[in-house]
Amino acid sequence: MKGLLNFILKVWRQKNSKEKGEFKTYKIDNVSPDSSFLEMLDLLNNQILSKKKEFPISFDHDCREGICGMCSLYINGRAHGPKDLITTCQLHMRHFNNGETIYIEPWRAKSFPIIKDLVVDRSSFDRIITSGGFISVNTFGKTMDGNMIPIPKENADKAFDAAVCIGCGACVATCKNRSAMLFVSAKVAQLALLPQGKIERKKRVLNMVKKMDEEGFGNCTNTQACEIDCPKGISTENISFMNSEYIQSFI
Repeated sequence: MKGLLNFILKVWRQKNSKEKGEFKTYKIDNVSPDSSFLEMLDLLNNQILSKKKEFPISFDHDCREGICGMCSLYINGRAHGPKDLITTCQLHMRHFNNGETIYIEPWRAKSFPIIKDLVVDRSSFDRIITSGGFISVNTFGKTMDGNMIPIPKENADKAFDAAVCIGCGACVATCKNRSAMLFVSAKVAQLALLPQGKIERKKRVLNMVKKMDEEGFGNCTNTQACEIDCPKGISTENISFMNSEYIQSFI
């Protein structure tokens, strides 16, 4: 059909975390250029189900609006695909050439073990957050509305920029050392820059860095690949901030 696209897909299939996986080839035709990448995978799964020869491809998704970070995929050798500052669900098939071969893989990191096919376990991020990504609020007696606390605009802007991190794990997937420092530093900076986050400031960075190391993430490579592939453009300046926070926590 005129205007529709055809693709050859090389998709990573893996039954579970213990069995060996492999790329499997699929051909999909008549894809609308306005379809999102996830909608294309939906069509592929419908095609697989219609043949009744194998199980559909497992992949993560939730909001499909670029907010939750669940849709994380490694596409043609890049986290979330060829376009900058978007998640996989925001990637459209018009960004690929008709007849192109597309490689689709899960995140590759020891700390993100594969569950099945394109789905990985990112609960290590949850455990890092649990270790220190919170604030203490005095709820006894009269409390102050957080919106009424004066905050310098520069601090508010930096905190907001760090807070847009969606925890997708693209920084880990794209780093040669599989470092989580961009993710952790964003969470540290988000809270440390605001008055509400001052109470746990020293304890927070120590606990979160410790948990990051315990989860098996590598150290920063200083190549800034994480910032380039981050769908929200989180700055590596946050890593410098976290390093400073970590040193000062011993003083």
